[in-house]
Amino acid sequence: MKTFAHPDQAGHTPTFFLQRGQVRRNYEIPARAAALEAALHRMGLAPATPPPLPDGAMQTVHAPDYLDFLATAATEWAKLPEPGPEVVANIHPVPEMVAQGGRTGASIIARTGWYTADTACPIGPGSWAAIQGAAACALAAAAETAQGRTAYALCRPPGHHAYAARAGGHCYVNNAALAAQALRDAGAARVATLDIDSHHGNGTQGIFWERGDVLTISIHGDPDNYYPWFVGRTAERGAGAGDGCNMNLPLAFGTGDEGWLDALRYAMAAIRDFKPDALVVPLGFDASEHEPLGALKVTEEGFARAGAMIGGLKIPTAITQEGGYNVEKIGGLLERFLTGWTSA
Repeated sequence: MKTFAHPDQAGHTPTFFLQRGQVRRNYEIPARAAALEAALHRMGLAPATPPPLPDGAMQTVHAPDYLDFLATAATEWAKLPEPGPEVVANIHPVPEMVAQGGRTGASIIARTGWYTADTACPIGPGSWAAIQGAAACALAAAAETAQGRTAYALCRPPGHHAYAARAGGHCYVNNAALAAQALRDAGAARVATLDIDSHHGNGTQGIFWERGDVLTISIHGDPDNYYPWFVGRTAERGAGAGDGCNMNLPLAFGTGDEGWLDALRYAMAAIRDFKPDALVVPLGFDASEHEPLGALKVTEEGFARAGAMIGGLKIPTAITQEGGYNVEKIGGLLERFLTGWTSA
């Protein structure tokens, strides 16, 4: 299995994080990637640096004006009088504003509110390079998958909460969606995504909501009590050509291995019925029992079994790294998951 990582991820060093009204340490830190990369080295799967992004690669799933915002936000923010160290919104357009013709202006403060869903996606001077590096990893893994193989992309920052024109939840560019679209462009008639991060993959759902060629499945903590709060429920099935091509499997808080793996079996049956030519797995380790922001209680053995189960589908797969914020644990969880996969 080829693996990919990009050194520019280390330049993304967010510090701002708002939790229950308190500003806390941000969990999405470079040490996450370092722990995962160390695990890959222990397994003899040292990651390669991906090729540079082709021109227009991110525009396959993201709006050009949004990408321009990501590329210029830190520079424009620094021009403000007495700016903070990171780009963080203090207002977002509510539905009433949008319904009445609301639009963003030229101000970086307005653009930040328009293009971000929450305050969990601060942008610093090194963020854009890291975002591009993560996208390049996802596309490199997809290129391997298009050749009938499985590959792992150590994407940091993660991506599954990013919509076509909106960041959120530590995510800026949707790496999994980029991989899925790249596989379609490479000739795969049908692609499935199986998101096992403990948070709903709302951005991926949003991007493919009206698409019948991409099946999106997410197994996650119940959004009645968990981010992203407003979506991720079973009634959300897609629309138009995508009606029936979105599946959400929300789980009660505290669900452990057996309940989580039962949901995975249900998801895998849907994938088999869909008959995809390729698979994308947004892989999060925040379902772990040791997760600081956790809702679920999956053990190391649970992740190993999940790897073996999904690998057993024998579908060419691009694995894109998503969440998992216990730096002491995520490297071992990656080892267990990939070892399970290769044993299938």
